[in-house]
Amino acid sequence: MKQSYLFLIVSIVFVGFSTGKVRFPHRHRYKQAAQSNYTYVTEYFVQKVDHFGFENDDTYKQRYLIADQYWNKNGGPIFFYTGNEGDIAWFCNNTGFMWDIAGEFNALLVFAEHRYYGESIPYGPDAYKSPKHMNYLTSEQALADFVVLIKNLKQTIPGAQNSLVVAFGGSYGGMLSAWLRIKYPNVVVGALAASAPIWQFTGLTPCEAFNKVIANVFTSVNRECFENIQKSWEIISTVAQTGEGRDFISTTFKLCKPLAHSSDVDNFKAWLTNAWTDLSMVNYPYPANFLEPLPAWPVKAVCSKLTLPVEGKQLLSDLSEAVKIYFNYSGQASCLNTTQQATSDLGDLGWDYQSCTEMVMPICADGKQDMFEPSPWNFTQFSEQCHKRWKTYPRENWIVSEYWGKSLETASNIIFSNGALDPWSSGGVTTSPSSSIVPLLIESGAHHLDLRAANPLDPPSVLDARQSEKNLLKMWLGQVQDDKSGQGGGVYNVYATDKYTIP
Repeated sequence: MKQSYLFLIVSIVFVGFSTGKVRFPHRHRYKQAAQSNYTYVTEYFVQKVDHFGFENDDTYKQRYLIADQYWNKNGGPIFFYTGNEGDIAWFCNNTGFMWDIAGEFNALLVFAEHRYYGESIPYGPDAYKSPKHMNYLTSEQALADFVVLIKNLKQTIPGAQNSLVVAFGGSYGGMLSAWLRIKYPNVVVGALAASAPIWQFTGLTPCEAFNKVIANVFTSVNRECFENIQKSWEIISTVAQTGEGRDFISTTFKLCKPLAHSSDVDNFKAWLTNAWTDLSMVNYPYPANFLEPLPAWPVKAVCSKLTLPVEGKQLLSDLSEAVKIYFNYSGQASCLNTTQQATSDLGDLGWDYQSCTEMVMPICADGKQDMFEPSPWNFTQFSEQCHKRWKTYPRENWIVSEYWGKSLETASNIIFSNGALDPWSSGGVTTSPSSSIVPLLIESGAHHLDLRAANPLDPPSVLDARQSEKNLLKMWLGQVQDDKSGQGGGVYNVYATDKYTIP
C-alpha cells in the first residue's frame, strides 16, 4: 500500500499481537492530489509558528486554496474547509459537496492546509527530526492558524468584510471544524463536521466500539466472510511458524518482500488489519479511488471471495484473492507491498506525532465481538513507545479537557453527520447534547460520504442528509443576517433535536 500522505481521517488501529506489543497508531494514508477537476488559486499566508507564546517569533507559509467564481462579492458567505493531516489539494478534490452547493449559496470557497502537512511545514522537512520544532504541531495551533487566516481574508478581500463564515471538515478535519465553532464562535457561525469522532477518547467511548462497527459491516454482507477473517489470524500464525509456511504466504499473496522473520509476520497481520478497516470506511456505493481504486460496495466484493467455510492454506488462498481487491483492483501491481516508508511520508509522521501527544484515541479488540486478534488497550505500553519514538509522553485526557468532551450543552450550530457503515461513527456525536447540535446518522453511509460530490448511485439516505445540511446552513446564515440587520432576536440556535436518522 504505497500512498502519499495520510486520514482522516482515516483509520487508527491499535493492534497487539501475540508479542504483547501495542501497535503504533495508524491512519489511512491519502494519495497525493491528482489533477483537479475544480478550478482554484493556490495562495500562501505567513503564519506565526507559535500563537500562544511570546518568545518564538518564527513564521512559516501556510498554503490555502481559494475559489471565488461562485461568490457574491457583496458579502456572500465563506465556506472554509479546516484541513486534515495531509495534502490540502487532495481533500479539496474529495470534498465535492462544497463545490456542488457553492453556486446555490454564492459562496467563496477556501481550503486551508493544516500545519506540518502538505506544503505547510514549519522549519521544513527536517522539523520531524527535532522534538523542539515538532512541539508546535497541535490542534490548538492549527485552529489558531485558521482563525488568523480567516481574519486576514475578511480584511484584505474586497467585499468579504461582512461575509459570514461556515466551517466544513471531514474526519480529523471535521473534528477541527467542530472545535473551531466551539472555541471561536465569534469567527464561524456554524460547522459541518462529517465523520468527526470527537468522542473517540478515553472515558468517552469504549475502546472496543470501533471494531464492533467493522464487525457489523462485514457480518451484514456475509456471516461466513466475517468468520473466515476472524479465524485467519490463528492460521497465519500457525503456517508462518516455518520457513516453508512463510514462503507459502509470501507467494500466495504475491508480496514484494517475502516474510523472513516473526516481525515480518506481525507487520503482515497489521497490513491485513488496516485493509479490512479501510474497506469498511470507504464502503461507498459507487467505484471510487479515495484510498485505493475500488469497486462499488467494496466490502461486498471482498466478501464474495470468502463465502465458503474453508480452513488452513485454502483459507489463506481465498484471503489473498479478497485482499487483492483492495490493494490491486486495477491489476497493475506486480506485487503487494506490506511495508510503509514513513520517512518519506510526512503525513504518517505528523499523525504519529499527534497521536503521541494529544490525539490519543483508544481502540481495542477481543477477537470475539470483532474479527481481529485480541488487542487490549494499554496506555502505559503505548506511552513508552511514543517516548521511544518522539521523546514525548502523550497526555491521555487533554483533548477532553480542551474541547469539553461530552459537555456540549452550551455549544451551538454544529452538524455532526455520521455514516452507519463507518467505524468512526462509534466515536461520533450521534445524540444531541444541545438545542442546536444536530446529529445526522446516514444509514447507508461510509466515511464522510455526504461531503463527497453528488453521484447518480448515491443512496437516498445521503441525498436526504445533504438536503438537511443545506437547510441548516440557510437557517444559520439567515438568522445571523437578520440579527445583524436588527430584524431577528439574535438567537443563533437552529432547533431542538435528539437525533436525526436518515434511513
